[in-house]
Amino acid sequence: MAGAEPSPDDGTISPARGRLILAATVLGSSLAFIDGSVVNVALPAIRQALKADPGQIQWIVNAYLLLLGALVLIGGSAGDRWGRRRMFVAGVILFALASLACALAPNVQLLIAARAVQGLAAAFVVPASLAILGASFDETARGPMIGAWAGFAAVTAAIGPVLGGWLVDAVSWRAIFLINLPIAAATVWLTLKAVPESRDPDVDHLDWRGAILAAAGLGALTWGLTAAGERGWASPAVWSALVAGVAILAGFIALQARETHPMMPLSLYRSPTFSGANLLTLALYFGLTGALFFLPYELIARHGYKAAEAGATLLPLSVVMGTLSGVAGRLANKVGAQAMLTVGPITAGIGFAMLGGPWIASGFWIGVLPGLLVLAIGMTISVAPLTSTVMAAVPSSHAGVASGINNAVARIAGLLAVAVLGLVYFAPGGGGYPWVMGISAAAAIAAGLVGLVTIRTPNPRTGAPRRTPAPGPGSAG
Repeated sequence: MAGAEPSPDDGTISPARGRLILAATVLGSSLAFIDGSVVNVALPAIRQALKADPGQIQWIVNAYLLLLGALVLIGGSAGDRWGRRRMFVAGVILFALASLACALAPNVQLLIAARAVQGLAAAFVVPASLAILGASFDETARGPMIGAWAGFAAVTAAIGPVLGGWLVDAVSWRAIFLINLPIAAATVWLTLKAVPESRDPDVDHLDWRGAILAAAGLGALTWGLTAAGERGWASPAVWSALVAGVAILAGFIALQARETHPMMPLSLYRSPTFSGANLLTLALYFGLTGALFFLPYELIARHGYKAAEAGATLLPLSVVMGTLSGVAGRLANKVGAQAMLTVGPITAGIGFAMLGGPWIASGFWIGVLPGLLVLAIGMTISVAPLTSTVMAAVPSSHAGVASGINNAVARIAGLLAVAVLGLVYFAPGGGGYPWVMGISAAAAIAAGLVGLVTIRTPNPRTGAPRRTPAPGPGSAG
C-alpha cells in the first residue's frame, strides 16, 4: 500500500479525522447491510427472470450469509495480523468486483457463485470496520462512535431498498448490484486518507483449517435444511447432510480447543457476558433476518406491492434506528447494557408479532407501519449496547476476533433463519407467513430473557461489573 501507514499511537485522533474514520467504516460496512436488504426486495423479480425455484431463491441469500458467517471469524483475525485497514480496503475492492459479477450473471447458478464471493469479501470488511473504531478511539469515545456507526449504517442501508426497489421496477434487478460500485470507491478513498493502520502483534498464525471446517459444516447443515423443503424429511440425502454438518461442526469445536491460535478462541466464552451476548445475538438476529427476508417477499408476491413500494416499507425501520442509535449508545453508558438488552429484544419481538397479524392486508399505514415502528424501537435499544458489550467483554487486543465472532453469530443466525423459516413459508399450501413472524417474535423475546439473565452491566467509572441488589440474601452481579 503506497504511503506511510499512520498509527493510533501517533497521537490523539482529531475530531475532523474521527469523522472521516467513522464515515469510512460506515460506508464500508453498509455494503454488506445494503446488499442484504436490496436483494430481498429483488428476489421475486430474480425468480421470474432466471426461472429459479424456491431453493435457489434461498441460496441467493444463503450463499452470501454462509461465506460471511463462516469466514468472518478468520477475517477478523486476518485484520489483527496483517492490518485492519489493509484487509478492510482489500475486502471492499473484492466486494465491488463480486457485485459487478452479480450484475452480469447470465443464470442463477453464477449469481449464487458471485453472491458467495460477496460473502467472502464481506467477511473481511465487517469485522475490520468495528475493529478500526475500537483501535482508533479510547473507551470514552468508543461507545458513542459505535452508536453513531450503527445509526449512520442504518441510514445508508435505508437508501438501498428504496433505490433498489425503484431500479428493479424501472430498470432491472441487475442494476441493484451496481449501487455498490460508487460506495466502494468512496470507501477506499476515505480509508486511505484518514484511517490509521492497527494490528495485534500477538497474532502470527491464521486458523485456515478451522475456517474450512466451519464453512463445510455450516454449508452441509444449510443445504440439508433447504433441501428438506423440496425433497422432504424422508430423503436420505437430507439427513446425511444434516448429520455431516453437525459432525463437522463438532470437529470444528474440537479443533478450536487444540489449536494454538484458533479463529474462535474458546477461552473468550469463559466470560458469561460474552457468551450471553452472543446467544442473545443468535436469537435476535434469527428473528430479524427471517422477518426482513419474508416481509418484502410477502408484500410483493401476495399483496400486490411493487418492488419500490416493498423497499420503501423498510424505510421507517432504518430512519428510526439512524436517528436514535447514537442516543441509545449514550444511554447505555448511563443505565447499563443489561436493562437495554432485556427491554430492546422483547420490544422487537412485539413488533415481529404485530407484523404477522391479519391486518397486514389492510395497507401500509394500518397493517405494516405500526409493527415496523415497534420493531425499530426495539432494535435501536438493542444494537449499540449489544455491540459495545461484546467489545468490552474481551481484552482490546482481541477486538478483531471478538467482533468477528459476534458478526459470525449474527450471520449464522440469518443463515439458519432463511433455511428454517423457508421450510415454513414455502410449505405446500402457503399460509406460512404468520408462523414465520410468530417464530421470529418468540426468538426475539427469548433473546431478551437471555439478556436479563446473562448480561452484567459494567460500571461506567471503574469498568467493573455493577452489582444490582436482588431479593433475598446477597446480590446478583
